[in-house]
Amino acid sequence: MPQEIEKKFLVSGNYKPHVTQTIRIIQGYLVSVPERTVRIRIAGNRGFITIKGQTDKSGLSRYEWEKEIPLKEANELLELCEPGVIDKTRHLVPEPGGLTYEVDEFYGDNEGLTVAEIELPREDAAFTKPSWLGEDVTGNPAYSNSVLIKKPYKSW
Repeated sequence: MPQEIEKKFLVSGNYKPHVTQTIRIIQGYLVSVPERTVRIRIAGNRGFITIKGQTDKSGLSRYEWEKEIPLKEANELLELCEPGVIDKTRHLVPEPGGLTYEVDEFYGDNEGLTVAEIELPREDAAFTKPSWLGEDVTGNPAYSNSVLIKKPYKSW
């Protein structure tokens, strides 16, 4: 069963000099309940559908299945999504150990929020924490994209 294992942090410093790639992302949710989410995403000119299971007790791991779909179909499915949309720019920042931080800079109702995630090969994997990382918010549901649609950062 495919697993997603990731740590999530607020960003409190300047990561931009280390960015190697940037992509704009628009996404919505067909289903967003604690037990599962079904996400439609447009990343640049590519479409994706992703199904995620409930996060485990540690807040680090959960089931994740993702497939690329035609861009036209992704746009059509976005029209069927629950109200709200996530609009963000994702910046990729390599970590010295060979992993990559995905730094998401949010827009719209989530403007002002910047979060970094690092996907790990296993829960106890070592990784470098650069100085621009802030508070560890792994497992805090408020920072989940599916929650940010319903309770945006600007309303906190």
